[in-house]
Amino acid sequence: MSDVDEPILPLSPPSARASLAEAVREIERHVATGGWDGPVRVFALVRTAAALAAEPGLAAQLPPAVVALARHDEHHLTSVEQEDLPGATDLEQLLAGIEWPAGVDGAAVTVERVVLPPAAEEGVPTDPDEALAYLMAHPDRQDVRIAVGALRDGTSWCAVRSRSNDSDDSVGQGPDLVPGLVEAVVATLH
Repeated sequence: MSDVDEPILPLSPPSARASLAEAVREIERHVATGGWDGPVRVFALVRTAAALAAEPGLAAQLPPAVVALARHDEHHLTSVEQEDLPGATDLEQLLAGIEWPAGVDGAAVTVERVVLPPAAEEGVPTDPDEALAYLMAHPDRQDVRIAVGALRDGTSWCAVRSRSNDSDDSVGQGPDLVPGLVEAVVATLH
């Protein structure tokens, strides 16, 4: 046994969906370290092996475990947070204004939302200001952070954390938990 901690590699490379799921979990955990009430954040997803082949100097900037995983897993993804996002009045407009270059294999977004159980949604006023007041005052409201990632082929993964159960082991996950947001992220890739 060596003194250096080597990553334990799986026997066979994971699928693209498994790599995407891991990338989305990592993004959600990263954003969670900043606490709640944060802005929308957008990430480009690139296949780590391809990025290392195109830019060998990148290996010195990545943790050794990531470089080792990328050598074993052609689907391993590295996320690159996007700074200076275009101005937008809402998430839909922001995503509609994003176009990714060919070297980007996928995209991810994190956003916080207030959700209500379906029965409570029936009483939401139509006036936007009144609706916001209703949502913020409703006793059954849940604050959630949503992380959605997608690849160019439409493969997707979602992670949802609620403020009331704010721990890494209480994050809900699945390929299509937030179908409208998945669709919007996929649209940025075409």
